[in-house]
Amino acid sequence: MTVARHWMALGCIAAAAMLAACVSKPSPQSPMSFFVTSANPGKGADLGGLAGADQYCKALATAVGAGDRDWRAYLSADASGGTTPVNARDRIGKGPWKNARGVVIANSVDELHGANALTKQTALTEKGDVINGRGDTPNLHDMLTGSTPDGRVATGDKNLTCGSWTQSGEGSAIVGHHDRTGLDEQAPAKSWNSSHPSRGCSPDALKATGGAGLFYCFATN
Repeated sequence: MTVARHWMALGCIAAAAMLAACVSKPSPQSPMSFFVTSANPGKGADLGGLAGADQYCKALATAVGAGDRDWRAYLSADASGGTTPVNARDRIGKGPWKNARGVVIANSVDELHGANALTKQTALTEKGDVINGRGDTPNLHDMLTGSTPDGRVATGDKNLTCGSWTQSGEGSAIVGHHDRTGLDEQAPAKSWNSSHPSRGCSPDALKATGGAGLFYCFATN
C-alpha cells in the first residue's frame, strides 16, 4: 500500500468513527410503569372523566421521558349519565409494574389487589418523589380511586366516583391511603385503594380528609 492510500484509509476509518458517534441512538425505555400523580390537574375530582385522567397520566409521564407507554388512571366509574360502569382493575393492563426507581410494586392484577409492595416509600410520583402521608404536614395520603378493595367500582346509596370524575363541587369519591395507614388498625385504614369516602369533590373538600386530589397511574404495556 502506498503512503497516500494508507493515509486515505486512515481518513476513511476516522470519518466512519465520527459518523457513528454522531448518529443518535434510541434512548432506553423508562422502567417506570406506575406512579402517583405529583399534583392534581386543578379541579379536584373533576378530571375530565376517565379520558381526561388518562391524558393527564400520559402528560406527566411524557414530561419525565416515559411517554412512550400507554398510560391509564387507576379509577373506577359508575353509571352516571347512563354510561357503562368501569372497574379500575380492568383498565390498567396485566403488569408487572415498577415505580420510578425500578422497584416492582406488583407483578399482576391479582397481586396488586392482594399482597402488593405499595407503601409510602414505593408509591412514588412520576418524578421519583415520596408523597406526604399521615403525620406529615400537609397530609396528602388520600388517593382518588372510586373503587372497592378488589378494584371494582364502588356502589352504594350515593355516587362514589364524583360523577365518574366530572364533579368538583358536591358529591363524594372513595379514596385509598398510599401510605397504608389511618386513624386505626382496621383494614380500610391500611387500604391503598379503598379507605373511605371523601367529604366532597372540590379541592378544599378533598383536602379536609387528608388529600390533594392525587391518583395512581399505570402503564398498560
